[in-house]
Amino acid sequence: MLTVHHLGISQSDRIVWLCEELGIPYQLRRYDRDPVTRLAPEEYRALHPFGTAPVITDGDFVLGESAAIVEYLIATHGGDALIRRASEPDFADYLFWFNFANSSMMPALMMSMVVGLLGGGDRAKALLARGDRAYAMIEDRLAKVPYLAGDAFSAADIMIHFPLTTGRVFAPRDISGYPNILAYLQRIAARPAYAAAMAKAEPDFAPMLT
Repeated sequence: MLTVHHLGISQSDRIVWLCEELGIPYQLRRYDRDPVTRLAPEEYRALHPFGTAPVITDGDFVLGESAAIVEYLIATHGGDALIRRASEPDFADYLFWFNFANSSMMPALMMSMVVGLLGGGDRAKALLARGDRAYAMIEDRLAKVPYLAGDAFSAADIMIHFPLTTGRVFAPRDISGYPNILAYLQRIAARPAYAAAMAKAEPDFAPMLT
């Protein structure tokens, strides 16, 4: 049986959402953050050697890392749904945005969080500018297409959604000046699988869609 080990207010909400989109049977086990440190509890950190969310168990198999889990579930349980194949015109766009989420955007947002804690300066401004560029790129892309890989929803949207929404708990950002992103988030919110996933994963947390 597939078990999604979901740490509250974390990237593991992506995995719950993916399972709902693909209709994959799963067991959800939710863990609350430590009330003092706001980090994962010891029980969660013991699931995987790296100790971070997300983590799944599929029988005796244990896997961490959002992108790895998404690709694994699509390949093994999802019939290759929500991806683009090399023969499709949006393949390169899909690859870029799927990987951009955690390879470039998430580190940029984490830098902005660290800069906020440590203070300003020219180097700090340069680091903050990376986050600005990430948002600007996404805003520009969504001016041309409804979803990041093109006309249809894909796993790239599942990957990018966290830094645009829940990730702002950790790296606050006013997104009122990004109308295309705001419209995109409303399209995502209208998806039944997204609503079902958030109700299960974060029943006491309102999605950050504005």
